[in-house]
Amino acid sequence: MTLIIAIDGPAASGKGTLARRIAAHFGLAWLDTGLLYRAVARDVLANGGDLDDVIAAAEAARVIEAQSLDDPGLRGPKAGDAASIVAKFPEVRAALLDYQRAFAAQEAGAVLDGRDIGTVVCPNARVKVFVTASDEARAQRRFLEHLGRGEAVSYDDLLADIRRRDARDSGRSAAPMLAAADALHLDTTHLDADQAFEAIMQLIAARVAGN
Repeated sequence: MTLIIAIDGPAASGKGTLARRIAAHFGLAWLDTGLLYRAVARDVLANGGDLDDVIAAAEAARVIEAQSLDDPGLRGPKAGDAASIVAKFPEVRAALLDYQRAFAAQEAGAVLDGRDIGTVVCPNARVKVFVTASDEARAQRRFLEHLGRGEAVSYDDLLADIRRRDARDSGRSAAPMLAAADALHLDTTHLDADQAFEAIMQLIAARVAGN
């Protein structure tokens, strides 16, 4: 039976790390859908455009190339903030929807993480999980990630950035970030990576068994 697993949640909640490990466990393909929006923002800026230009953003979304998602520059905090700006446009989300659904339609299934997977992209996913963590815990994780890469960052700036992105992602009119009605919930605030993985695998096992 096809197994599509939708993992949603805010930045630095741990959803990406969990999605990657879940995909490896089940032998499924994994898509970090946030990279699509980051790539759109990158391409708009590379073409000399403005992130608030819906026409430029939608055009960039229509010509996204899968291989460009390997760009390490898409992983930085500035890329994430830029992504949440272009992600507010319904035209951009519509242009990327077919790409995401085609990825999910693989014969064995797939694991996708983002902010609207369970609600918009894959509303019929067999398993949906909404992953959360406190603002402070998420900012601390980002802070340690940057320190690990030798990058000088401010915890306060990261916390402000996370709260700004949450407000933008939750408040947009097109596919706002929210948990699907039938999503399972996991709070990773006090869990390390292994504990979070064990907890989400238990949730997935219970949901699959229930189906």
